[in-house]
Amino acid sequence: MKADFKTIALVGKFNTPACTGSLLRLADFLGKRGHVVMLTAHTADSCDLREYPVASLKEIGGQVDLAIVMGGDGTLLNIARSLADSQVPLIGVNQGRLGFLADVSIDTMFTTLDDMLSGQYVAEDRIMLEASVERHEDVLIASYAFNDVVVSKSTMGRLIEFEVYIDNQFVYSQRADGLVVASPTGSTAYALSAGGPILHPTLEAVVMAPICPHTLSARPIAVHSNSEIEINLIHASDARVHFDGQLHSDLMVGDRVVIRRARRTVRLLHPEGHNYYDTLRQKLHWGEKL
Repeated sequence: MKADFKTIALVGKFNTPACTGSLLRLADFLGKRGHVVMLTAHTADSCDLREYPVASLKEIGGQVDLAIVMGGDGTLLNIARSLADSQVPLIGVNQGRLGFLADVSIDTMFTTLDDMLSGQYVAEDRIMLEASVERHEDVLIASYAFNDVVVSKSTMGRLIEFEVYIDNQFVYSQRADGLVVASPTGSTAYALSAGGPILHPTLEAVVMAPICPHTLSARPIAVHSNSEIEINLIHASDARVHFDGQLHSDLMVGDRVVIRRARRTVRLLHPEGHNYYDTLRQKLHWGEKL
């Protein structure tokens, strides 16, 4: 596959100065390969790096051909949402713990990235969600979510009650701690902990997984990714909606959370030979003897 990544953005884990050395070495490596290196503003500030051009996340999307994200999956989720409208492909270098998305090992990153930047990579387009919170006729907040949109109880710790509609058809009313609506990428995150199925990341589907439902008959379901999912809050002392566990907004009784497939996709670049099932086996410890 032909690669033409003239200008590359480097993104470090937010507020983590410990990544400074790795970022400097990577920037030097890219410069020697002939790439123009830019840093996001928060990366430059967090790591006190001033040797390279700096731009905000809002600005950098239109100036780079690729973003290399050093951190964990949480860092990559944030950058995926921020750069979604720019359609900048992403490579994740894992400095976190799990690494479902950031699958380039920091121990071998120079060899791996040299191959990938020479065109030896696998490109994968993954769907995103977009959701809005509507109160009466007003939209209070709207955001992308790469992993999931979660409606849940907040600090009070009491069950909430909500109704769910799919494509304007009533599905059920539910008393629970909440509901996870996850993309295939997010099916291995919160939705998995809530008992949901693992979806291959290329599936055209979305998971709905109740969180600690009051009735044992409530089960996760998967619906087509083109479905519009509406969650109406019927009763709650304290409730919130979360986007990828990183953005949130308080909810009131009567609020509607409307979730759709986003028009944009996220393009992830993996090392050549990437196999999703290898990732699952490694990260979930399948087949290991107890």
